[in-house]
Amino acid sequence: MVSLWLVGGLALVLSFVFAMGGTGSALVLVPILHWLGFALNEAKPTCLFINALSMLGGSVSNLRHKRLDFGLALPITIPAVTLSPLGAYCSTLVSTRLVLYVFVAFLLFSGLMMLFFKRSKYEGQHREDRPLILLTGIGTLAGFLSGFLGVGGGALIAPLMIMLGYDPKKVTTITASVVPFLSFTGFLAYWSMGFINVRLLLIVGVCAYLGGYLGTHFMHSRLKPATVKRFLAIVVLLIALRIIVKLVN
Repeated sequence: MVSLWLVGGLALVLSFVFAMGGTGSALVLVPILHWLGFALNEAKPTCLFINALSMLGGSVSNLRHKRLDFGLALPITIPAVTLSPLGAYCSTLVSTRLVLYVFVAFLLFSGLMMLFFKRSKYEGQHREDRPLILLTGIGTLAGFLSGFLGVGGGALIAPLMIMLGYDPKKVTTITASVVPFLSFTGFLAYWSMGFINVRLLLIVGVCAYLGGYLGTHFMHSRLKPATVKRFLAIVVLLIALRIIVKLVN
C-alpha cells in the first residue's frame, strides 16, 4: 500500500483540478483510492466526508441569506438523507465487483453530462410547481447512489432538475444544500458499520479540502470552468474505461 502522505498529495492535486472545473473530486477519488490498495468501503466514507465538508459552507450560506426554496428542497432532501445510509448498507451486502459495475455507469453518466450537457441552454427557466413524485424520485435515486458509491448526488440532482425546467441558479442552491446532508448521513452509516480508516480520512480530508479551496479561487481568477470541465470529462471517462478493462480481464 502506498504512503498516506502520497495519497494526500494526490487528493490535493485532484481536488484542485476538479474544483477549477466547478465540481468535486470524490467522483474519481473513490476508484483511485481503491486502486492504490485501500478497501472500497474505506474509500467511500472518506469521500463522503470530503463531500460534506467541502459543500457545508455553501449550505450554511444559502440558509443564512435565505436563498433556499424549502418547498422545492425538502421533497429531495428528505428521501436523499434517508436513502443514503440504506445505500451504504446495501453496498456492504454485495460484491465489490457489482459496486464497481454501478460505479462505471455513474462515471459514464457524469462524464457525458460534463461533455454534452449545456446549462446555458436552460438559463431563464422559472418553473414554479413542485411535482412531488418527480422530486422525491430524484432525491431517492441520488441519496441511494450517494451512499452506495460514496459520491455526492449533485451529479444526478442538478441535470435532472434542470431538464425538468427549473432555473439553473435555483438548482445550484438546492444541490449545494442537499449534498452535504446526504453525504454526512452516508458517512455516518459507514462509521456505524466500522469501515472508517481514521488516518486516511484525516489526511485525505484535509488535503482535498485545501485543494478544493485553492482550486475554486484559482478558477475565478484565471480559468473558465467550462474549459476545464471538458478535460475533466475525458479523465472521468478514461477512469470508467480502466475499471471496465480491469473487470473484464
